[in-house]
Amino acid sequence: MKTSEVDILMVPGWSGSGPDHWQTRWERNMKTARRVQQADWLYPNREKWIGTLISTIAKIDSDVPVVLVAHSLGVATVAHIAQHIPQGLVAGAFMVAPADVDHASRWPTTDGYYFDAPDHGFAPMPTDRLPFPSVLIASSNDPYCHYERAKDMAFAWGATLVPAGDAGHINEASGHGPWPEGLMRFGWFLKQIDVPPTGLPDPDKY
Repeated sequence: MKTSEVDILMVPGWSGSGPDHWQTRWERNMKTARRVQQADWLYPNREKWIGTLISTIAKIDSDVPVVLVAHSLGVATVAHIAQHIPQGLVAGAFMVAPADVDHASRWPTTDGYYFDAPDHGFAPMPTDRLPFPSVLIASSNDPYCHYERAKDMAFAWGATLVPAGDAGHINEASGHGPWPEGLMRFGWFLKQIDVPPTGLPDPDKY
C-alpha cells in the first residue's frame, strides 16, 4: 500500500507539532495527509481528545483506508480509542515516542498540567490489544517514557516494537525534524497493510 492509497491522519501530542516537527513536514509533503485538530493543545482533556479523533476518522471516506500517525500523547489518544471503534475502521497505526501517562509526574515539562488527573488526564494507559496493525517506535533515552515501559505497551497492544536507539523524544528538540529514517519505516509499515476499513461509529456520540 502506498501513501496515495490511504488517508493519513496525523495525531500530534501535547502542544501539537510545530512547523519543524516531522509530523508537520510529512503532512506538508503528503497529499493524502491531514491533521487531527484538537480544540486545546496545551490543556488536553482525555474525553474531548478521544471524541475529536473518532469524529475525525468517522468523517473520512469509508472506502479509503485510514492510517494513524501518532506522536507522544497522541499515542495515548490512539490507545484510548481502541475500545470505542469497530473492528476494521482503522487500517493501521504508526506510533512514535509514546508518552507514559501513568508516570507523568516524572516528565521534564508539564507546565503545571496533571496528565494523570482522574477528571481529565490520560491515565491509566489502556492495555487492550489494538484492533488494527500497529508499530511502536521507542527511544532508549526518551525522557517521557522509559524503554521498558514502551516494551510493555507494545506487548499489550500487539504492536511491533522498533528500537530507535538514543533518539530522545523523537521531535524537533532531539533533532528529528525531517526524520528520513522514520519516513522509510513508515513506508515499510504501509506495505504490510492490505485490509481496507469497514463500518463507521456515530460521530454524534462524542
